[in-house]
Amino acid sequence: MKVVSVNIGEKRTINYKGKIVETGIFKSPVETPIFLGENDVENDAVIDRRYHGGIDKAVYAYSENHYKYWKEIYPELDWKFGMFGENLTISNLEETEIHIGNQYKLGEAIIEVTQPREPCFKLGLVFNTQKILKQFWNSTMCGVYFKVLQTGKVAVNDALILIKNCKNSPTIAEVYETKK
Repeated sequence: MKVVSVNIGEKRTINYKGKIVETGIFKSPVETPIFLGENDVENDAVIDRRYHGGIDKAVYAYSENHYKYWKEIYPELDWKFGMFGENLTISNLEETEIHIGNQYKLGEAIIEVTQPREPCFKLGLVFNTQKILKQFWNSTMCGVYFKVLQTGKVAVNDALILIKNCKNSPTIAEVYETKK
């Protein structure tokens, strides 16, 4: 598993159904390494800390491999990494094989798997339809939240190296299934 894109978002204000909504879900690839802090990714907009950021959701990663599936459903979109609001797009990141508590060395950082991502209506803003929420829930392609045990920079091509395997813990996909 390798990082194929590091992504940062700025705060955006959007009119959604007559309400003004602030969001940081619109992320774009950046050329320079990103810094994984204890509570979030440095210079990345985190608007609602009840649901994003913080110790257990400091970094969100999504699999490059899942993009093909979604591109077939939404071919009209202008596709780029970061579309799912992820800070890290990683090749071969598979929720059915990643266990809660697994720890990885990634660039200068050490990160630990904490939980799956639960989508909210803001994902629908990116996809221009709220139908994506049900489709996302009906898959196991939810992505992975990490806590940062050791802060540090992460760049494209950094490998996700397993340093602690918690194979007796449930996988991200198993936990995600229980939340549906």
